[in-house]
Amino acid sequence: MLFKIDTETTSRPAGRIRQKNESIILRAAEIEFAAAGFKGASMNDIAQRAQLPKANIHYYFKNKLGLYMAVISDIIALWDSTLNAITPDDDPYEVLSHYIARKIRFSAENPLASRIFASELVNGAPNMKEYFREDYNLWFKGRTEVFRAWAEQGKIDAAVTPEHLIFLLWSSTQHYADFAVQIKAALGKEELDDADYQNATDTLTHIILKGCGITK
Repeated sequence: MLFKIDTETTSRPAGRIRQKNESIILRAAEIEFAAAGFKGASMNDIAQRAQLPKANIHYYFKNKLGLYMAVISDIIALWDSTLNAITPDDDPYEVLSHYIARKIRFSAENPLASRIFASELVNGAPNMKEYFREDYNLWFKGRTEVFRAWAEQGKIDAAVTPEHLIFLLWSSTQHYADFAVQIKAALGKEELDDADYQNATDTLTHIILKGCGITK
Protein backbone atom coordinates (compact mmCIF):
# COMPACT_ATOMS: atom_id res chain seq x y z
CA MET A 1 0.00 0.00 0.00
CA LEU A 2 1.44 3.35 -1.01
CA PHE A 3 0.65 6.52 0.89
CA LYS A 4 -1.46 8.78 -1.31
CA ILE A 5 -0.53 12.46 -1.25
CA ASP A 6 -3.31 15.02 -1.31
CA THR A 7 -3.14 16.57 -4.76
CA GLU A 8 -4.51 19.82 -3.34
CA THR A 9 -1.33 20.36 -1.32
CA THR A 10 1.29 19.46 -3.92
CA SER A 11 2.24 20.49 -7.41
CA ARG A 12 4.51 18.36 -9.59
CA PRO A 13 5.87 19.89 -12.83
CA ALA A 14 7.21 17.28 -15.23
CA GLY A 15 10.69 16.60 -16.59
CA ARG A 16 14.27 15.98 -15.55
CA ILE A 17 14.62 19.39 -13.93
CA ARG A 18 11.59 18.54 -11.78
CA GLN A 19 13.16 15.26 -10.69
CA LYS A 20 16.46 16.91 -9.82
CA ASN A 21 14.91 19.80 -7.92
CA GLU A 22 12.41 17.60 -6.10
CA SER A 23 15.22 15.34 -4.95
CA ILE A 24 17.17 18.32 -3.60
CA ILE A 25 14.09 19.76 -1.90
CA LEU A 26 12.99 16.46 -0.36
CA ARG A 27 16.46 15.82 1.04
CA ALA A 28 16.62 19.31 2.54
CA ALA A 29 13.10 18.92 3.94
CA GLU A 30 13.97 15.55 5.44
CA ILE A 31 16.90 17.09 7.33
CA GLU A 32 14.85 20.08 8.47
CA PHE A 33 11.81 18.06 9.59
CA ALA A 34 14.05 15.63 11.47
CA ALA A 35 15.80 18.51 13.25
CA ALA A 36 12.86 20.81 13.97
CA GLY A 37 9.73 18.68 13.60
CA PHE A 38 6.76 19.61 11.46
CA LYS A 39 5.78 22.63 13.55
CA GLY A 40 9.31 23.97 13.93
CA ALA A 41 10.35 23.62 10.30
CA SER A 42 9.64 26.44 7.88
CA MET A 43 9.59 26.63 4.10
CA ASN A 44 12.16 29.41 4.32
CA ASP A 45 14.58 27.23 6.31
CA ILE A 46 14.06 24.35 3.88
CA ALA A 47 14.73 26.68 0.93
CA GLN A 48 17.95 27.89 2.53
CA ARG A 49 19.05 24.33 3.24
CA ALA A 50 18.25 23.34 -0.37
CA GLN A 51 20.03 26.49 -1.62
CA LEU A 52 17.02 27.32 -3.76
CA PRO A 53 14.73 30.35 -3.78
CA LYS A 54 11.67 29.90 -1.59
CA ALA A 55 9.50 30.45 -4.67
CA ASN A 56 11.03 27.32 -6.19
CA ILE A 57 9.95 25.27 -3.18
CA HIS A 58 6.37 26.49 -3.57
CA TYR A 59 6.51 25.78 -7.30
CA TYR A 60 6.93 22.08 -6.57
CA PHE A 61 5.07 21.88 -3.24
CA LYS A 62 2.23 24.29 -2.53
CA ASN A 63 2.72 24.36 1.23
CA LYS A 64 4.65 22.83 4.11
CA LEU A 65 2.09 20.09 4.72
CA GLY A 66 2.31 18.96 1.11
CA LEU A 67 6.10 18.78 1.35
CA TYR A 68 5.92 16.94 4.67
CA MET A 69 3.48 14.42 3.21
CA ALA A 70 5.80 13.87 0.24
CA VAL A 71 8.70 13.08 2.59
CA ILE A 72 6.61 10.61 4.56
CA SER A 73 5.19 9.11 1.36
CA ASP A 74 8.70 8.23 0.20
CA ILE A 75 9.44 6.57 3.55
CA ILE A 76 6.31 4.44 3.53
CA ALA A 77 6.67 3.47 -0.12
CA LEU A 78 10.16 2.11 0.53
CA TRP A 79 9.03 0.19 3.61
CA ASP A 80 5.79 -1.24 2.32
CA SER A 81 6.92 -2.25 -1.16
CA THR A 82 8.65 -5.40 0.15
CA LEU A 83 5.40 -6.74 1.58
CA ASN A 84 2.94 -5.35 -0.97
CA ALA A 85 2.98 -8.29 -3.35
CA ILE A 86 3.48 -11.28 -1.02
CA THR A 87 1.21 -14.28 -1.54
CA PRO A 88 0.53 -17.59 0.25
CA ASP A 89 2.63 -19.29 -2.44
CA ASP A 90 5.76 -17.37 -1.48
CA ASP A 91 8.54 -18.79 0.67
CA PRO A 92 8.46 -17.07 4.10
CA TYR A 93 12.19 -17.68 4.47
CA GLU A 94 12.88 -15.57 1.39
CA VAL A 95 10.26 -12.93 2.17
CA LEU A 96 11.23 -12.34 5.80
CA SER A 97 14.97 -12.51 5.17
CA HIS A 98 14.67 -9.96 2.38
CA TYR A 99 12.40 -7.70 4.45
CA ILE A 100 14.71 -7.67 7.47
CA ALA A 101 17.80 -7.01 5.36
CA ARG A 102 16.10 -4.22 3.43
CA LYS A 103 14.71 -2.51 6.54
CA ILE A 104 18.08 -2.62 8.32
CA ARG A 105 19.74 -1.18 5.22
CA PHE A 106 17.13 1.54 5.10
CA SER A 107 17.87 2.35 8.74
CA ALA A 108 21.55 2.66 7.85
CA GLU A 109 21.03 4.78 4.75
CA ASN A 110 17.91 6.81 5.65
CA PRO A 111 17.86 7.24 9.43
CA LEU A 112 16.34 10.72 9.32
CA ALA A 113 13.35 9.52 7.32
CA SER A 114 12.62 6.81 9.87
CA ARG A 115 12.89 9.30 12.73
CA ILE A 116 10.45 11.69 11.07
CA PHE A 117 7.91 8.89 10.78
CA ALA A 118 8.51 7.79 14.39
CA SER A 119 8.14 11.36 15.66
CA GLU A 120 4.88 11.75 13.75
CA LEU A 121 3.47 8.61 15.37
CA VAL A 122 4.70 9.48 18.87
CA ASN A 123 2.82 12.78 18.56
CA GLY A 124 -0.41 11.03 17.63
CA ALA A 125 0.02 11.18 13.84
CA PRO A 126 -1.80 14.53 13.50
CA ASN A 127 -0.81 14.85 9.84
CA MET A 128 -1.56 11.26 8.86
CA LYS A 129 -5.25 10.87 9.68
CA GLU A 130 -6.05 9.96 6.08
CA TYR A 131 -3.31 7.33 5.99
CA PHE A 132 -4.61 5.46 9.03
CA ARG A 133 -8.09 4.92 7.66
CA GLU A 134 -9.85 1.96 6.09
CA ASP A 135 -7.33 1.40 3.29
CA TYR A 136 -4.51 0.99 5.80
CA ASN A 137 -6.48 -1.53 7.84
CA LEU A 138 -7.31 -3.49 4.69
CA TRP A 139 -3.65 -3.50 3.63
CA PHE A 140 -2.57 -4.73 7.06
CA LYS A 141 -5.22 -7.46 7.12
CA GLY A 142 -4.06 -8.59 3.71
CA ARG A 143 -0.52 -9.13 5.04
CA THR A 144 -1.73 -11.03 8.11
CA GLU A 145 -3.91 -13.28 5.94
CA VAL A 146 -0.83 -14.32 3.98
CA PHE A 147 1.01 -15.11 7.22
CA ARG A 148 -1.96 -17.18 8.42
CA ALA A 149 -2.00 -19.04 5.13
CA TRP A 150 1.67 -19.85 5.63
CA ALA A 151 0.84 -21.23 9.08
CA GLU A 152 -1.98 -23.38 7.65
CA GLN A 153 0.45 -24.73 5.06
CA GLY A 154 2.99 -25.53 7.77
CA LYS A 155 5.47 -22.97 6.46
CA ILE A 156 5.59 -21.10 9.79
CA ASP A 157 4.73 -22.07 13.36
CA ALA A 158 0.98 -21.83 13.98
CA ALA A 159 1.67 -20.43 17.46
CA VAL A 160 2.97 -17.19 15.91
CA THR A 161 0.35 -14.41 15.85
CA PRO A 162 0.74 -12.67 12.46
CA GLU A 163 -0.17 -9.21 13.75
CA HIS A 164 2.47 -9.26 16.46
CA LEU A 165 5.05 -10.78 14.15
CA ILE A 166 4.62 -7.78 11.85
CA PHE A 167 4.88 -5.39 14.82
CA LEU A 168 8.13 -7.13 15.78
CA LEU A 169 9.48 -6.82 12.25
CA TRP A 170 8.66 -3.11 12.20
CA SER A 171 10.08 -2.23 15.60
CA SER A 172 13.24 -4.35 15.57
CA THR A 173 14.43 -3.11 12.19
CA GLN A 174 13.55 0.56 12.71
CA HIS A 175 15.26 0.57 16.11
CA TYR A 176 18.63 0.96 14.40
CA ALA A 177 17.52 4.29 12.95
CA ASP A 178 15.20 5.67 15.63
CA PHE A 179 17.47 4.79 18.57
CA ALA A 180 20.85 4.97 16.88
CA VAL A 181 22.16 7.35 19.55
CA GLN A 182 21.48 4.78 22.26
CA ILE A 183 23.02 1.96 20.23
CA LYS A 184 26.18 3.95 19.46
CA ALA A 185 26.56 4.86 23.13
CA ALA A 186 26.12 1.23 24.19
CA LEU A 187 28.71 0.06 21.66
CA GLY A 188 31.07 2.93 22.45
CA LYS A 189 31.12 4.12 18.85
CA GLU A 190 30.83 7.48 17.14
CA GLU A 191 29.07 5.87 14.17
CA LEU A 192 27.78 2.44 13.30
CA ASP A 193 29.59 0.72 10.44
CA ASP A 194 28.62 -1.87 7.84
CA ALA A 195 29.67 -4.71 10.13
CA ASP A 196 27.29 -3.47 12.84
CA TYR A 197 24.36 -3.40 10.45
CA GLN A 198 25.26 -6.80 9.01
CA ASN A 199 25.47 -8.27 12.52
CA ALA A 200 22.07 -6.77 13.29
CA THR A 201 20.62 -8.24 10.10
CA ASP A 202 22.10 -11.69 10.76
CA THR A 203 20.98 -11.74 14.38
CA LEU A 204 17.41 -10.56 13.75
CA THR A 205 17.04 -12.91 10.80
CA HIS A 206 18.24 -15.88 12.87
CA ILE A 207 16.02 -15.09 15.86
CA ILE A 208 12.86 -14.25 13.90
CA LEU A 209 13.10 -17.15 11.44
CA LYS A 210 13.92 -19.62 14.18
CA GLY A 211 11.10 -18.26 16.32
CA CYS A 212 8.71 -18.75 13.41
CA GLY A 213 9.90 -22.32 12.97
CA ILE A 214 11.33 -21.54 9.54
CA THR A 215 14.26 -23.55 8.28
CA LYS A 216 15.95 -23.51 4.89
